[in-house]
Amino acid sequence: MWLTFLHSVYVLCALALVFYTLGQLVLLLGYLRTRHQTYPTPVLPEDTLPHVTVQLPIYNEQYVVKRLLDAVTALDYPRDKLHIQVLDDSTDNTTRLLAHLVVTKQREGFDVRHLHRSDRTGYKAGALAQGLAQTDSDIIAIFDADFVPPPHFLRATVPYLVADTTLGVVQTRWTHLNDGDNWLTQAQRLAVDSHFVIEQTARHRCGLVLPFNGTGGVWRAQAIRDAGGWSDDTLTEDCDLSYRAQLCGWRALYLPDVAVPGELPVQLAAYRQQQARWAQGNTQCFVKHAGKLGRLGWLARWMALQNLGQYIPQLLMLVLWLLLPPLILANVPLRIAPLGLIGIVPPLLYIVSQRALTPKWYQHLLAFPFLVLVGTGLIHSNARAVLLGFWSRGGEFKRTPKFTGAWQHNPYALRRTLPLLGDLAFTLYACWGVAVAWQHNPTVLPYALLHALAFAFVMLWQLLEQWQIAQRRRVVTAAP
Repeated sequence: MWLTFLHSVYVLCALALVFYTLGQLVLLLGYLRTRHQTYPTPVLPEDTLPHVTVQLPIYNEQYVVKRLLDAVTALDYPRDKLHIQVLDDSTDNTTRLLAHLVVTKQREGFDVRHLHRSDRTGYKAGALAQGLAQTDSDIIAIFDADFVPPPHFLRATVPYLVADTTLGVVQTRWTHLNDGDNWLTQAQRLAVDSHFVIEQTARHRCGLVLPFNGTGGVWRAQAIRDAGGWSDDTLTEDCDLSYRAQLCGWRALYLPDVAVPGELPVQLAAYRQQQARWAQGNTQCFVKHAGKLGRLGWLARWMALQNLGQYIPQLLMLVLWLLLPPLILANVPLRIAPLGLIGIVPPLLYIVSQRALTPKWYQHLLAFPFLVLVGTGLIHSNARAVLLGFWSRGGEFKRTPKFTGAWQHNPYALRRTLPLLGDLAFTLYACWGVAVAWQHNPTVLPYALLHALAFAFVMLWQLLEQWQIAQRRRVVTAAP
């Protein structure tokens, strides 16, 4: 009986993965069908430009805040219609640095206000809510600390909100400040670009729910209020608000031609922490909104569930892998060919998105093996975050550290050794799985080898990072 149950779980997980990946195929086809659509920027007379508040949520970001403030104060927009809120929850030297920078910008004639909280109640959502309560602007632009908006950003986005009173939010495309730093950032580039070039474009142009990505976007203040305001009951307050706003009738616009560069995590431990936060938060949004999609058509409902549950496949992949060795030993026939066939869809997204962005797209695809290894090697930590998302509300918002340079000697570098125990356990289990496949079912050996290599790769990479941090600390300690 238990064997039948485990086999049924295996089959259901495999079918769910196929169903999820078919959703990605739908988005790819939607993109190819609508990729030539254009949305000309409405022309507004200068005297009709609305007042805009730019919100900058910041927590311990002393290495990037000057760059951010310089970029925001360089925005091409009338100064008398631009208000900047520095929403500072910092507990380190960032607050003192910001106080100095804000005074400097105020002397230059900019309307900048430094709002410092002594606690992080509500985390980023709490800071944004506090800022919203202290402005009368109809339009709210949001930039995370590691982003650098181009000067034309407001003129390229705000007119859409003025011209269309049903529009609640405008999202723009992320690009990258440091995608060539190492193999990790190059791998992330593939994943991020496929999301912003293919998925977001298709969701908007095919009339699907469009998730807000937390930064590089402009909101109508009334849409935020109508949706119930910012909430901290999920770790992805951006996704949560965008669903609430669109489900209560506001529309969302995506502008892929307006690019805002940001910084990708260069440390694997930082990337791991970011992915776990997104996995937990998106799953919390899945739990919160899955039952509220009834007013949508069947395709929009399916694609909304696919988006909200985008990290659940990590849990399914882990369950599949854990079940594989015992099912092989029990001589249960396992057919993973359908998974291999549907598995060509994600690489197609990477290829199409890179072809759309650069004539040297094939060079970027050299990072694909690293993306596969890192993505597979982190499924156990992401699966844990998904389970937390199902069982909990809210949680600690752990920021992704930014370095703007070498991270090894940076005090923000994450010093984490506990996850290595999990990496070691899964590496050993994967090696046992390879031995089992070799002896009893060689047809699944490539699948088994992939997991063994991925878990070992992630473990060794993080060991190297911790060694680099320790070496740097010894050098600093020994310095006279």
